[in-house]
Amino acid sequence: MKRILVCIKRVVDYNVRVRVKPDNSGVATEGLKMSINPFDEIALEEALRIKERGEAEDVVVASIGPADTQQQLRTALAMGADRAVLVESDATLEPLDAAKVFVKLIEREQPLLVVLGKQAIDDDNNQTGQMLAALWERPQATFASKLELMGGQGQSDAGSGCRPRDARSGSACGRHHGPAP
Repeated sequence: MKRILVCIKRVVDYNVRVRVKPDNSGVATEGLKMSINPFDEIALEEALRIKERGEAEDVVVASIGPADTQQQLRTALAMGADRAVLVESDATLEPLDAAKVFVKLIEREQPLLVVLGKQAIDDDNNQTGQMLAALWERPQATFASKLELMGGQGQSDAGSGCRPRDARSGSACGRHHGPAP
């Protein structure tokens, strides 16, 4: 089955004014509206467009986080994803740890393509996708503005941001940052 896995992150909604905790140890999230990381939402939209073109049969969204992350997964399902997977964890995971969890999900789900947003707006990192591609031993395209599947292989239009690795299969790990032209 031609499956796309989209990894999403739960973040404080970008329209919300955040407050620093009194002890300066981080952001106070109690009572704040949470949403899908906007860049991950764009990645999901691109995966759904690929499915609409008939180049994929199944779009699965996955996230790592507390039980409350189900709300963001439900939003992804409402957008058109076919299934959602939550790996429950109350710990704040570093990018390498998240990539290791996603590799395990990839082994289970066997996707043709894995797509993530270019970065998370909460920690401003841009590391998980590259680490995931390295652990999965698949090619990657970073900061892609367009994704196309041709004959079971992914091709991205990423300009100078594209960093292909040796292609060991038709599978790819892409990081999408904007709507396709």
